[in-house]
Amino acid sequence: MQFSSLEPATPTDPETLARITRLWDELADFSASQFQESRDHLLRTLCDLIDAEQADWIGVVRFATDVDKDPMRGWRPRSVSAHNHRPDARQAMKQAFDEMEQGEPDITTLRNVAQAGQYRVLHLKDLATPDWFESENYKRFYLDLGRKDSIWAGIPINDEVEVQIGLHRGPEQEAFSARDMQIVSQTVRGLKWFYRLQMLGEGIGIASAPLTPTEHAVLGGVLQGMSEKEVAIANDQSPHTTHDHIKSIYRKYGVSSRTALMALWLGRT
Repeated sequence: MQFSSLEPATPTDPETLARITRLWDELADFSASQFQESRDHLLRTLCDLIDAEQADWIGVVRFATDVDKDPMRGWRPRSVSAHNHRPDARQAMKQAFDEMEQGEPDITTLRNVAQAGQYRVLHLKDLATPDWFESENYKRFYLDLGRKDSIWAGIPINDEVEVQIGLHRGPEQEAFSARDMQIVSQTVRGLKWFYRLQMLGEGIGIASAPLTPTEHAVLGGVLQGMSEKEVAIANDQSPHTTHDHIKSIYRKYGVSSRTALMALWLGRT
């Protein structure tokens, strides 16, 4: 387990601990079909807990590759969610991901990838060199997006899948403290069940291919127990189209029935 090199933190106060516990209960109360809503709730609450202005959620998958020739060691981002991003953040993140694909990742990405596979909560200073804060990359991917300082949490789901959560403060705010790092660690550490359901919902690293937006909508209806006819009506589709989408979802998850699909969410496979 890796933690930031910031000074030791004081114990978390009872009020904050109570809010963290309440968050865990709130996440457990979301239905299986509400994976995006529950994710948004986690990001919003994390921001509230440590006074962060923005948050990222990145689903990362490791692909078979020649590790010696790949700076990313096979790891690639495959899904992104955001809280309170600036309008130009999406394009900046796409540019960063493109540079990863071209074998030109930023030093902060390389240092994060080097610790993939172990739970970690790191301060931006742990991932950067001192001169990096004067670089064009810091300007492009942080300052221009309203970010001065960040905390990154890396949570392994299995050997091939990770979730990375980024929390960011703006130029007018103080840098994150060791206490902030501790709060993030205490909040996200015990939620492996939640991350697994999130990856199931997206089909990231578990299904044979990510779900399309339409398949996401259809899956949501299935997980709510709707009949195919009800799912079709809810999504303004013909029953035949809905049936085809459901068959595609089954194929991607490697199951042959609704019962088997639900068993994945119940952890019975």
